[in-house]
Amino acid sequence: MAALREVALIKRLGGICMRGTNYGFRGVLSVPVLVVCSWLHAQTPTLTTDWVAGAGSKIGDVPSFAWLEDGSAILDHVRLPESQQTFERLDPVTGKRHPVLDMRQAVASLQSIDPDTGIQDALPWPIAFNRAGKQALYIFNGDIFLLDLDSSAFSRLTQTPAEEKDPEFSPNGKFISFVRTNNLYVWDMSAKKETQLTHDGSQTTLNGTLSWVYWEEIFGRHDTGYWWSPDSESIAYFQTDEAGVPVSTFVDFSPVEPRLIHQPYPKPGEHNPVVRVGVIALDSASTHWVPINDKPYEWILRVNWLPDGKHLSFKTLDRSQRELGLYFCDRHGDDVKRVLTETDPAWVNVNDDLYFLKDGHFLWASERDGFMHLYRYAADGTLINQVTKGNWAIVSSHGGAFWVHQGVVGINQEKNWIYFTALKDGSVERQLYRIDSDGSGLKKISAEPGTHAIGMSFDAAYYLDTYSNIRTLPALQLHAADGELKATIAPPRPELLPSDLQYPQLMTIPAADGFPMPAQILKPKDFDPTRRYPVILHTYGGPSAPTVSDSWQNQTLFDNVLASKGYIEVAIDNRAATAISKTLENTLEASPGAGETADLLAGIRWLKAQPWVDGGRVGVWGWSGGGTITLNLMTRSREFKAGIAGAPVTDWRFYDSKWGESLLKLPQNNLAGYDSASLIPRARDLHGYLMLMYGTADDNVHPQNEEAFMNALIAAGKPYEVELFPMRKHGFADTPALIQRYNAMVAFWEKNL
Repeated sequence: MAALREVALIKRLGGICMRGTNYGFRGVLSVPVLVVCSWLHAQTPTLTTDWVAGAGSKIGDVPSFAWLEDGSAILDHVRLPESQQTFERLDPVTGKRHPVLDMRQAVASLQSIDPDTGIQDALPWPIAFNRAGKQALYIFNGDIFLLDLDSSAFSRLTQTPAEEKDPEFSPNGKFISFVRTNNLYVWDMSAKKETQLTHDGSQTTLNGTLSWVYWEEIFGRHDTGYWWSPDSESIAYFQTDEAGVPVSTFVDFSPVEPRLIHQPYPKPGEHNPVVRVGVIALDSASTHWVPINDKPYEWILRVNWLPDGKHLSFKTLDRSQRELGLYFCDRHGDDVKRVLTETDPAWVNVNDDLYFLKDGHFLWASERDGFMHLYRYAADGTLINQVTKGNWAIVSSHGGAFWVHQGVVGINQEKNWIYFTALKDGSVERQLYRIDSDGSGLKKISAEPGTHAIGMSFDAAYYLDTYSNIRTLPALQLHAADGELKATIAPPRPELLPSDLQYPQLMTIPAADGFPMPAQILKPKDFDPTRRYPVILHTYGGPSAPTVSDSWQNQTLFDNVLASKGYIEVAIDNRAATAISKTLENTLEASPGAGETADLLAGIRWLKAQPWVDGGRVGVWGWSGGGTITLNLMTRSREFKAGIAGAPVTDWRFYDSKWGESLLKLPQNNLAGYDSASLIPRARDLHGYLMLMYGTADDNVHPQNEEAFMNALIAAGKPYEVELFPMRKHGFADTPALIQRYNAMVAFWEKNL
């Protein structure tokens, strides 16, 4: 699903991701830490591309937070100028906050150890806090630093030529684990000594860290390759053999002699990384490998420790991606049992909704009835009951990777209450609900229409809610578990918006068969229904990846730039993109591009029938999956005068094996399907002015996609424009590049619409 993303996610962005279910629920790191300059508050901003790409991109920031084992939470002060920022501890009972470190002293301590970290006034949000919230981990210049919050003092844990990554506290807080040169290490906090746990790491053998395709497609851009046992005595980890994976290359222009960048990247039908699970005991540093002998597998999706710390679970997926297996085994890799099997006629999605309960049962998420729902099982895999049911789906509400599903946000095991977010009240909202584990007592907890991104405390007594709607900037609020508002931590900041900002209108537009497609329309401030306006469609189109939502969207700011120039901005979600059901997602299988195009063309034809639309001046644009859909629309129809395709996949044989094969299976068995889905032969059918945009170091959608399409355009005598961004990857986000991108788009529309 990964070609379908515009902005790269920050590592450990949060969601409710866990190293293992025994850890309980981590708090949502609701947004990356972004510095808001003091001048942002000085005056009402002028709506320009410079402002949209710079200060405007930060107006929706709310504090990052992490729940601690004592029920309190740590927050940052991202909205203040750097010189005033600190970390605070929030007491959810009283709603009061107090600083937990002297930021100036902590920065001075860091600078005394390493003056070249680039940190001047305030620390960024750390990689991890320990469960007590007393210590935090950072990496600066490839080395690990430990911050003691009580003393506001740093200590340096490593100083090596090789870079360290993925540091994590053990559950008991006595050890810090990390990866160096593809080997696992632990640092003993009391002995101040590191121990190397694995010794066979190499360029092609990875211990505790992930290959690119696992990082991207399976773990949603988290390098989550090892998991502590609850008793802190063992670590389960992935060992990956990449020796047979084909390698792609990129050229870095900056050295005098250009440098080649190598990336192992499996494409459909090629050799994938071979992964196995090992469990290593700290006292002996010996690994027990977990055998999987009952059925062949291609992917290992997850490893989770059971609460007793003596057993673990793992999930496998076959190469067709239609059969997933859940296994249990002991910590020595013995007594391996397949507990249940999940199947899907198209592909099984990756999800993190597996939870072990105190009574020995476990919760499991499945789309077997066409909708993502929860089921309760006995330890031997016997189904006890379906927990949630209906023609709606549980769904992630947080800002993590949408292609990794996780709807459960908290569990009160004493009362058997499960808290989850879902689309029960409509596909454009995210609301919080509670239900008993036996499936009774369903209750809506959140109140306001819109989107609620929930981070719940470990004991499920309180939650922090990042709330917004399409007209309201995000706010961070503290609630009791029953929904009662306890405190507003960070209110929305409408004073930071341009005074004449226009907002989209939510609606539905019918597909050819009447399916109500979610849509939003933003019109110019001086909209006159008797005039006919040019229209620009923004699309994405991927499976359960909606563009339309009742939430604050920074895209609204750039849309306003275009609206100020007389354009109407429209977004429409084809049925597979709505996230309503797996049944709708599965319409993409075997013929990607066709179904999305049919739905969106119906939407465009509906728009052209409106008296305020100039049907001869309609444009379309999208990034990543949206770029692919843009090219489909412009080569499968004559409805568009112009389009901008950003970082599009043009042939699924050029994309990674995990996602390409989910749609089209093995090319060896489905050559006709890959041929039919390829956009390259369709280049001769391009209708309208086209601009291609991409980064030359895009390691997600490789530049060969655009280059192959351009070559076909040349052969067909079709003119096109290109906007290149040197050494940017798929979701480049540096401000100068974004300004250039926005300005190029505005100029293109003004010239061609």
